[in-house]
Amino acid sequence: MQRVRRSEKIERVPRGEITGESKLKGSINYSYKELKSATKNFSEKNKLGEGGFGTVYKGTLKNGKTIAVKKLIMRQSNSMDEEFESEVRLITNVHHRNLVRLLGCCSKGNERILVYEYMKNNSLNRYLFGSNKGSLSWKQRYDIILGIARGLTYLHEEFHICIIHRDIKTNNILLDDDFQPKIADFGLARLLPQDQTHLSTRFAGTLMMNTSRKSSFICGIHST
Repeated sequence: MQRVRRSEKIERVPRGEITGESKLKGSINYSYKELKSATKNFSEKNKLGEGGFGTVYKGTLKNGKTIAVKKLIMRQSNSMDEEFESEVRLITNVHHRNLVRLLGCCSKGNERILVYEYMKNNSLNRYLFGSNKGSLSWKQRYDIILGIARGLTYLHEEFHICIIHRDIKTNNILLDDDFQPKIADFGLARLLPQDQTHLSTRFAGTLMMNTSRKSSFICGIHST
């Protein structure tokens, strides 16, 4: 029997043509006034931390719900609104017990803000290197390692688009009330200004589709 070899053609597709993107649900739109009030005018006292993607504040909505409010540092571009909307729509539809849930967003002028579920026990960094260093049991450490692996597996293989985090570190691993890990800041690398990244190797996100397998994925391309 003659064996037929089928070549796999890979071609780039625009972000708006991601398989299934038209079926993605939109996020909640919060008003700037609402978030400003929830964070006490983005008070330093409510500041939870900051990093390459922006500053995070603890907030309390009028209904009493506690949230984490991240003011993004975004690269400026002519398509900033379109890119932000596209990324937010994608991240909003990512649901896994080991990934921080995005609740909604806000756009006002040049301000771009994301609203996440609040993690009471802050980041893993505090428990490995900070004020709570040494307080985790071996069982908790094992569960955290396993949870991180599960979250990354979901992003890489189980969500309908493969999302490569590209910035995994202890500050991006948050802990819930039961010290279960939740990965934060996934899906934001495309919005990050190049001069804000701490990565030693610069990455450029390229959306590609393998037409023979009918699957889409985000591919990190190394550049110098």
